[in-house]
Amino acid sequence: MWKNYAADYIRHNRAGSGSVIAASFIAALFLSFLCSTFYHFWLDAVEGAKLENGGWHGRITAELGEDELEEIRSFPNVEKVALTGAYETVWEEQASEKREAVDITFYNKRTVYKDMQDIVRTLGLSEEAAEYNYQLLSLYFVRIPGDTMPRLLMPAYLAIVVMVCISLILVIHNSFAVSMNNRIRQFGIFSGIGATKRQILTCLMEEAFVLSAVPILFGILLGVVLSFATVRAMGTFAANLAGGRKMDFALHPVVLILIFLLALLTVLISAWIPAQRLSRLTPLEAIRGAGGAELMKKKHSPLLSALFGMEGELAGNALKAQKKALRTTSFSLTLAFLGFMLMQCFFTLSGISTRHTYFEAYQDVWDIYIRVKDEKIENFEQIDEVRAVEGAESCIVYQKAKAVSMIPAKDISQELAAAGGMEELAGIYPEEGNAYPIEAPLVILDDQSFAEYCREIGIEEEAGQEGVIVLNRIWNRAESNFRYPEYLPYIQEDTQKITLLGKGYSDDKTAMPKEVAGNVMIEVPVLACTGKAPALREDYGKSDYPLVQFISLGYWSKALERIGGAEKDLFIRVLAKDRESSEVLDRMEDSLTGMMDKKYEIESENRIREKRDNDTMIRGYELILGGVCAFFASIGIAHVFSNTAGFIRQRKREFARYMSVGLTPEGMRKIFCIEAVIVMGRPLAAALFLTIAMTAGMIRASYLDPAEFMREAPILPILAFVLAVLGFVALAYLLGGRKILRMDLAEALRDDTML
Repeated sequence: MWKNYAADYIRHNRAGSGSVIAASFIAALFLSFLCSTFYHFWLDAVEGAKLENGGWHGRITAELGEDELEEIRSFPNVEKVALTGAYETVWEEQASEKREAVDITFYNKRTVYKDMQDIVRTLGLSEEAAEYNYQLLSLYFVRIPGDTMPRLLMPAYLAIVVMVCISLILVIHNSFAVSMNNRIRQFGIFSGIGATKRQILTCLMEEAFVLSAVPILFGILLGVVLSFATVRAMGTFAANLAGGRKMDFALHPVVLILIFLLALLTVLISAWIPAQRLSRLTPLEAIRGAGGAELMKKKHSPLLSALFGMEGELAGNALKAQKKALRTTSFSLTLAFLGFMLMQCFFTLSGISTRHTYFEAYQDVWDIYIRVKDEKIENFEQIDEVRAVEGAESCIVYQKAKAVSMIPAKDISQELAAAGGMEELAGIYPEEGNAYPIEAPLVILDDQSFAEYCREIGIEEEAGQEGVIVLNRIWNRAESNFRYPEYLPYIQEDTQKITLLGKGYSDDKTAMPKEVAGNVMIEVPVLACTGKAPALREDYGKSDYPLVQFISLGYWSKALERIGGAEKDLFIRVLAKDRESSEVLDRMEDSLTGMMDKKYEIESENRIREKRDNDTMIRGYELILGGVCAFFASIGIAHVFSNTAGFIRQRKREFARYMSVGLTPEGMRKIFCIEAVIVMGRPLAAALFLTIAMTAGMIRASYLDPAEFMREAPILPILAFVLAVLGFVALAYLLGGRKILRMDLAEALRDDTML
């Protein structure tokens, strides 16, 4: 009987089932799009891990012969064994141990740890000989003992999917609730003639399944199509960025089945919530319509009444009656407005900051930047060729080294001492002999660049090769901020010599030089103390309070190389004559990389391309985050449509009473307009207040001028987003209002019938 009744109701009340069908379709669409896209992101993360670290699961580092390799291959779970050649473990700067590395891939990744332990025991090796590709295995949900790194990718994906499901349940359950509440008196009559709670609940759930099955299938199909289009667009976007790679779309059939089950479960839970509540009503409560929306009694809205008169009072009363039903709308729209506004303000602030501290700050410092990996500057044979590249205004080849300077307390500048000294400003205390151990990064410039630097600061070229130039400045953090730093002299301007310690230098800031064995101490002449650094990309002086020193390649090779501490890579900084032409910079970069890439492993950066890629990435982030904000907004908008369409029967009776006492159609339209503005205005006001407060905090934390932000404030994008949401909310009330305005007064006041 109940199955026939459900089918009969669906056939005769297709309009009333429309909101349920639409809600089920939207839920399946969102879940399908989200899960398909996240599955692709997971595949891309796996591919990225393979490109970065290799596709091996376990690695054995030992000297193995062919017999041992065959023994490894004989294990049943081993898929592939690859000998990768020399594997280098660096123990000290000058010493290394080279051993063979065998990469192993397994069929069943879940048992990698057990199989690797069996292999090393069979070969008679220690457990330390086994290594694991933690990053790749974690993406396959395999956790290896000893892996302490946090894995956030998959938990983040799962958390987002759960949040979306909960959000969709909040939306869809209202659609089911509206559809079911419209028939509450009918089920009260059925209950009165013998229908049990279980029969009513089963009838409602079967009806929900029939209504949602087909929309879920179509929603999943469209979601997959949208995911495919998104992935293709992201692939095109990523391929145009430096270091980007092609992204292909893939979707396993098991994933499709899981998406269908997840969407169906979400819809059925949404239907079960109001169905269970409805089935618990007593026959008397159901016949009286206890589940419907009733107007609030003895509730007044003084502000709305003062602003809009009687229509404002009626609109406020109606919204209070729907307060519980509109909670999801308010929450979703608040999140949407807040997220979009904060995103726009954040990216505006980020753009201003990046422009000041990076692109504008270094516009006249570098155009092409090349890192030559694993090469010492004294062994680099192409310095002259690099400096002679066509289109270059200046070129510096340099390398960095670590050292420590022991600065006697008497050599600290008077300005620094007056500001509290090293103890107060940098937290550095003197050691034995009353000398401060201060980090002293050495920047080794090619001889010609060092000579040019000497001329810039007024040092004679002949004297410029036998000593160091001290960048004599320390950031006065107590009196300035990083955005507008003020500097104090570090040491006395007339300092003649400085002591350098090296070779045993440690990155551990708590380890004093005297505690490290093998230090070399050299006293070197100071050619000059200056506040001007050469035009390099590094910004010295703000971090860790180092005493940076510049030396020539010739002096390094002659007197200071035995200090050690030289970093593995050298750098090339090129400044072009034409700094605004991307074609010129591209041509110069091609020339430089072409002359080196056959002999050296290099990485190059192009300032204009970096700026272009940065802008493209920001637009991509804005698009993705904007989509998230649009998703939350769509939840709120869908809830408004569901609410306005679903409460037509209740609102008909409400407005029929108003019309019976003289309310005109113009007054009804005014009430709908007021309701639409308030439904959107409250979340907008809350989000605007929070955005202003949080943006003010971000401006203060970044030490930017508020007036500069106001000149670039993202008013137009925010206004467009707000107007778009307002348009959809207004459309929802327009469609619902038109049905009410076309009603027949006598029909609206009649009691409900069975169908």
